Amino acid sequence: MKNRKEAEDNMKLNRISKTANLIFNIIFVLLALICIIPVVFVFIISISSEASITKYGYQMIPKEFSLDSYLFLWREKATILKALGISVLVTGTGTALGVILTTTMGYVLSRPGYKLNAMLSWLVFIPMIFNGGMIASYVVNTNLLGLKNSVWALILPLAVSSFNVIICKTFFRTTIPDSIIESAKIDGASQLNIFSRIVIPISKPVIATIGLFLCFGYWNDWFQSSLYITNKDLLSLQALLNSIQRNIQYLASNPTAGLSLQQYKNLMPQEGARMAIAIIIVVPIACAYPFFQKYFISGLTIGAIKG
Repeated sequence: MKNRKEAEDNMKLNRISKTANLIFNIIFVLLALICIIPVVFVFIISISSEASITKYGYQMIPKEFSLDSYLFLWREKATILKALGISVLVTGTGTALGVILTTTMGYVLSRPGYKLNAMLSWLVFIPMIFNGGMIASYVVNTNLLGLKNSVWALILPLAVSSFNVIICKTFFRTTIPDSIIESAKIDGASQLNIFSRIVIPISKPVIATIGLFLCFGYWNDWFQSSLYITNKDLLSLQALLNSIQRNIQYLASNPTAGLSLQQYKNLMPQEGARMAIAIIIVVPIACAYPFFQKYFISGLTIGAIKG
């Protein structure tokens, strides 16, 4: 009876009133609209005619609809599809490689009996506060590693981050019981077998979380291309579309229809094209998020609940 009464008291303390619940729902709806409305607005601008934008400015309901922005990008489909292939290759390879490296490093650092734990933990933690800077990174990646004009220049610099390693370390340390690891050792399992057959199958939340972080990072990255890539055949989609948006001269130097620079300027719906570029970049990665959502939320709450 006493335990039952305590449980009922705890339920009463944790119960949310209808008024508070309504307020929370309104807040969540407003936050959702803040996230969704800008994307909808960008899409509406992308299907507005250039003349309408010039005359009336940005409007939620445009005076005149037009698909000229998407048709303009469609004329550059050969170049865009090639860049899309590079982005897919970099995102897929980089995410897989990053998850492998990050989870293995996190697992090693989570083992209390590892002799180099303290030193390696500091080596992982320090880059979160200090780094060598852009010039040092460029010299190492180009002169020492020879990554310039290579797909690996888009993959390796972003493969591992200290933040992701610490997330994995925390997850493995708080979620994987030491008794399971010790039992496997007694049965003669190696560390590789323990990691691959025991740890990985019960670590889907952290793997999905790290994978999603890496996937977002690789897909949205254009800065690595601007640093290390001068070969136009190796530009990622984001770098290519950024070049299209910022510098019309790029299209003039790589024409697919034999048009001059002035003709490109006349044909290009500048405002609508910028918005269409944003939609092309955002939609694929937004479609991928729902498949990771359940594990992503679990991964973000690592260490928040114990017992």
